[in-house]
Amino acid sequence: MKILILSCNTGEGHNSAGRAVKEYLELQGHQVVMEDMMLLKGARTSKAVGGAYVGIVKHCPLLFGLGYRLGGWVSSDKRKSPVYYTCSLLEGTLQRYLEQNRFDAIVTPHLYPAETLTAMKKKGWLKIPVVAIGTDYTCIPFWEETDCDYYVIPHEDLIDEFAKRGVPREKLLPWGIPVRQNFMKEWDKREARKICHIPQESKSYLVMGGSMGFGKIQIFVLELARRMEADENMVVICGNNKKLETLLKRELVHRKNVRVLGYTDQVAAYMAACDVIFTKPGGLSSTEAAVMGIPMVHTNPIPGCETKNVEFFQKHGMSIGKRSFVGQVRAGEKLLEREKLRVEMQEAQKKNSRPEAAERICKLLEELIGKANEMID
Repeated sequence: MKILILSCNTGEGHNSAGRAVKEYLELQGHQVVMEDMMLLKGARTSKAVGGAYVGIVKHCPLLFGLGYRLGGWVSSDKRKSPVYYTCSLLEGTLQRYLEQNRFDAIVTPHLYPAETLTAMKKKGWLKIPVVAIGTDYTCIPFWEETDCDYYVIPHEDLIDEFAKRGVPREKLLPWGIPVRQNFMKEWDKREARKICHIPQESKSYLVMGGSMGFGKIQIFVLELARRMEADENMVVICGNNKKLETLLKRELVHRKNVRVLGYTDQVAAYMAACDVIFTKPGGLSSTEAAVMGIPMVHTNPIPGCETKNVEFFQKHGMSIGKRSFVGQVRAGEKLLEREKLRVEMQEAQKKNSRPEAAERICKLLEELIGKANEMID
C-alpha cells in the first residue's frame, strides 16, 4: 500500500510521530511519503507558518496560552472556526497533489492537514481513508470540527474528554503516540554509556530543552550544574537551538562533568544511558522517555497543551513537575537518590505507555485499504 503522511512545520513532535509511523510502515514493506502540507504551497508559506508559530511560543508564551484558552472556549462541533477556513484555502493545492500522486490512505499527526482534508471531504473530493494522531495528552481545540475516519489518541483516560468535545466516541482509538523503533528496543545501560561516552559508575542527568528553546532552560541548567556533586554528570541536548548551545558551552566551559550537545540522532541512547531526565513536557518527547522507562522531571511547560501534558503525567505517576527551577532540580536530586521512587515511576510509565502504537496504526491502515479494495472488486 502507498501511504501519505501529512504534517506541518510547527514544532518537532508532530513530525517525530509521523516519522515513527513512516519507519514502521516501511519496515513492513509499504511505500510511504511524508510531506509538510504547507510546503505544497511553497517554501515561503511553510516558513511563514512555522516561523510565526515558533516565534509566538518562544517570545510571547503568555499570548500563546491566552490564544489556546480562547480556542478552547470558542471551539465547537456545531460550527467551523477561523482555523478551519484558513486551512481550507489549501484544499485546491492538496487536491492537485493527491491527483498527481495516488495514495491508498492518509495519516496526519497535525490538526492543520486534518482541517484541510475535512474541507475536501465536505466537497466530495476525498475518497480515501484518513487517520489522525493526537500528539498531546489532551483534546486540543478544533479537533472536534475535523472529519477523519479514526483518531489515535494517547490514552484511554482521554476518551471522555475527546468525546465531550465532539469527536465521535466510536472513532477514538486509545493506542498511544507513535515512537520510533530506537526507543522501543531493549537497551543495555553499559553499552549505551559507551556509545554516549558517559562514565560507567557516575550518576547522570539528561536535560532536553525541545526544538523551540522555550522556558529559559539555560537558567535551569546553570542551577543544576551549580548543585551537582563530584560523582554526578550532566548531558544537555540543545537540538537545533544554536544560540542556547553556544551560550551554555561558553558558561560551562570549565565544568568537565557537563557536556553540551547540539543536534544528535542518538537521543534514545542518551536516554538509556542516563538515570534521570529533565525534559520540556511535549507530548512526543515525554512519551519517548516514558517508553524508555527513564525517571522524569518536567521543566516549565508552554502554556496550553503542555500544561495538560504535565498534569496527565503527574496524575498517573509518570513524572514530577515543579514550577520553579530550584524545585525541578530538587525533584531530580530526589529521584537520583531514592531507588524506590525511580522504580515506582518506571512501573507507572510501563503501565501507561503504549509503545505498539505504530504497529496498530499499520494494521488499521491495512484493514481499511483491504476493505476499500474489496468494495472496488
